[in-house]
Amino acid sequence: MGYTIILFKTPPNFSVFLYICIMNFNFDKIKNIVFDLGGVIITLDVEESINRYKNIGLKNINDLLDPYHQSGLFLDLEEGKVSKKEFYDEVRKLTNPANTDDDILHAMLGFVKEIPQYKLEMIEKLKNKGFNIYLLSNTNSVLIDWLFNQDFSGKGKNIREYFDKMYMSYQIGYCKPNKEIYNFMLNDSKIIPAETLFIDDGKKNIETGIHLGLHTYLASNGEDFRYIFANVLK
Repeated sequence: MGYTIILFKTPPNFSVFLYICIMNFNFDKIKNIVFDLGGVIITLDVEESINRYKNIGLKNINDLLDPYHQSGLFLDLEEGKVSKKEFYDEVRKLTNPANTDDDILHAMLGFVKEIPQYKLEMIEKLKNKGFNIYLLSNTNSVLIDWLFNQDFSGKGKNIREYFDKMYMSYQIGYCKPNKEIYNFMLNDSKIIPAETLFIDDGKKNIETGIHLGLHTYLASNGEDFRYIFANVLK
């Protein structure tokens, strides 16, 4: 059984948002599935990345890194305002000129705790069932360039092979939950929100998806959410 997340907002003088699972997904009407990357497909370990950055001298890293939305230099990287080279050079300025590109990459890769094989197999099965599969991710050129050059699946498949198209913040110039990145995806792919399921681990990202008419599922980092597709993949 699958669920969607419906948003209720308290009166204006309150800032609490209540998310309640109340509706079964109707997969007879859903044609498209949009996945987030970090926290949904890739299990994240933000603390490991923070510790690695501290080890190379970036002492204020706690102010810059967040599981859902970055700040400062890291936000600029995710929005494509700085290149990978510019990012490496700026980190060296903030830390130690002796830090190599590989040192900085190692710190970034602390984010990647696991890429569960069962999630990749789930995506392949959904594609085989005829669903259009998309990626909508706040990510950066450092991580994606590494992923593009890796055996993402462990079976010789590149990350690109799992998606009909990948929409990434650093290429589009906006990060979720900004509605512009969603609208870019919708306009480019021509998908219809009412026929689309969006899976993300950020509440604010889900909130934007709801406002744009997408079916949504709020996942937790590392969650096995295959059960929402149980009736589709049986």
